[in-house]
Amino acid sequence: MRELISARAIQQGVAQLAQHINHYYQDKPLTLLGVMTGSLVLVADVIRQLEIPLRVGVIQARSYRGPSTEPGDLDIWDSYLPDVQGRHVLVLDDIFDTGRTLAALQQRLQRLEPASLRFAVLLRKKGRQQVDLEPDYVVFEIPDVFVVGYGLDYQDMYRQLDYVAALEPEDLQALEEC
Repeated sequence: MRELISARAIQQGVAQLAQHINHYYQDKPLTLLGVMTGSLVLVADVIRQLEIPLRVGVIQARSYRGPSTEPGDLDIWDSYLPDVQGRHVLVLDDIFDTGRTLAALQQRLQRLEPASLRFAVLLRKKGRQQVDLEPDYVVFEIPDVFVVGYGLDYQDMYRQLDYVAALEPEDLQALEEC
């Protein structure tokens, strides 16, 4: 594995994101939605730095299965979604890759009539976007590599790392041989 973003850089980036959120939503009733499971660590770190009234909810979206490093069909589960009608909603996700996840979430959440809907992502992968949607906040831009750490995983491994790392082809091969 090759470290792409250090734990210190992540802490600084998350602090800046929290400042932007505090400023933008200072007079608005905010509902922050974490896209599970990859954003779990990010959501926890961000909400501890927010100084505004907010509600927190989750929605689950998944397109990676098994040993694949390419997205497949997108599944969305919204059974834990709080009422967002008339509220300002910020969706917090771990990575903007093809953009299909956020586009599908935007479509689903707009039907619930929020007052506003914005998106923040920890990582934006360059060169993979397949939709016109742009996240409102991007903490880090990364190259087109498969990443783990800080909530992101490969077959449910590596979420606990406090930094973001690229899994190199030889790392993936070694994992498949285990």
